[in-house]
Amino acid sequence: MAINEKGLLLLLMAVMVPLAGELHFYPFGDDFRISLGTPAFFFFLLWIRGVPAVLSGLLAGVCVMLFRMGLGALTGGEADWGRLLQLHFPALFYYLAYGTAFFVMQVSRLDRPLLLGVLGVPLELTAAVTELLLRYAGTARTITLSTLNVIAIIALFRSFFVIGFVNLLKLRESQAAAELQRRRNEEMLMLVSELYEESLHLQKTLQDAEQMTQMSYALYKSLKGLQLGEGTEGLAQKALALAGGVHEIKKDNQRIHAGLARLITDDGLPDYMAVEELADVVLRSNGRVARMLGKEIDMQLQADGPFPLCHAYTLLSLLNNAVVNSVEAIAERGTVRITAERSGESLVLRVADDGPGIPPKLRELVFQPGFTTKYDKAGRPSTGIGLGYVKQTVEAMDGTVTLLPGIGGRGTEVCMTLPLGQVGKGE
Repeated sequence: MAINEKGLLLLLMAVMVPLAGELHFYPFGDDFRISLGTPAFFFFLLWIRGVPAVLSGLLAGVCVMLFRMGLGALTGGEADWGRLLQLHFPALFYYLAYGTAFFVMQVSRLDRPLLLGVLGVPLELTAAVTELLLRYAGTARTITLSTLNVIAIIALFRSFFVIGFVNLLKLRESQAAAELQRRRNEEMLMLVSELYEESLHLQKTLQDAEQMTQMSYALYKSLKGLQLGEGTEGLAQKALALAGGVHEIKKDNQRIHAGLARLITDDGLPDYMAVEELADVVLRSNGRVARMLGKEIDMQLQADGPFPLCHAYTLLSLLNNAVVNSVEAIAERGTVRITAERSGESLVLRVADDGPGIPPKLRELVFQPGFTTKYDKAGRPSTGIGLGYVKQTVEAMDGTVTLLPGIGGRGTEVCMTLPLGQVGKGE
């Protein structure tokens, strides 16, 4: 807990405990009161970590005493500060004794709600006995067993009320933290899937570079063997230089590819996940993007398993490209549905929408890199690499990709059939 946050909580305690103390009653017919100040103080002791309970008790006690003295002066008409101090100084020692007992019993180190609730009784008895001893000093009155019984019963109810409230707040806090962590994990998964996609493109570039190096070197050897004059020798050297340059590019790309591979494998995220979970991540992520674009898109998921765990980044990149394509195609409102089903030893993934669809004559062209039919309001085209990447990746795993009519005969459905032996973890 940050220092500023602790200071604010202590300030809030200094204000709330005296105010809560004014909601009270007098069970013994004298100046000893039972109020909501005690449960408020108990709550702050449990909530504020890293501050000595004795210091908190002293601060609360001083604030309560001064508040009651000031309130008494305002409502009494005449400020007899000596009488007011004598009347209210035992309240200071009530909270100081409570904080001291809290510290001695090491209550802040306990995390068992039932035990904390029970310990609220001796804490309050200690504080109450301290105050009563000060109030009864110099008088014939004594603390009776019935008095202690009343205080203990009230303390039991109040302490369990506070424990329940504290645990409710902690539950909400843990749920919020879990939701934040889930969002972060989703964002990291999507980021890593994009890196995985880029690494596949880079791997293809490495293969192309290797092929170009071999072709350039073969050209050099051919020109070298012709021996047709000085001109041919110059061309041969240029071909050799070209082969060397392409080889240097390949080595640079290899270093980049190795770095991407380390990022993908060292991020602490699972390599294999449930198909339903991966599809849900893609839908939630793109649902947020759609809302940012002012689109009302109903994201749906249908899964008919059972499925083995599948390679997370492969499926994320394939599904995300197909879903992004659908989101871009829908103008204002519509539906995007991911359907996952098992067909023998294959995983069939369908991404369907009810957008404007693709004319039959263009269905083969959409798989070509750079081809697009989508333009934004400024007339700028989409990149046109999504479905091309999907087709290339699926076919590299001996799978197939087909385009079909979308939801209700409208829009487009991208149907990907993937061998489980390629994407699934061994069953």
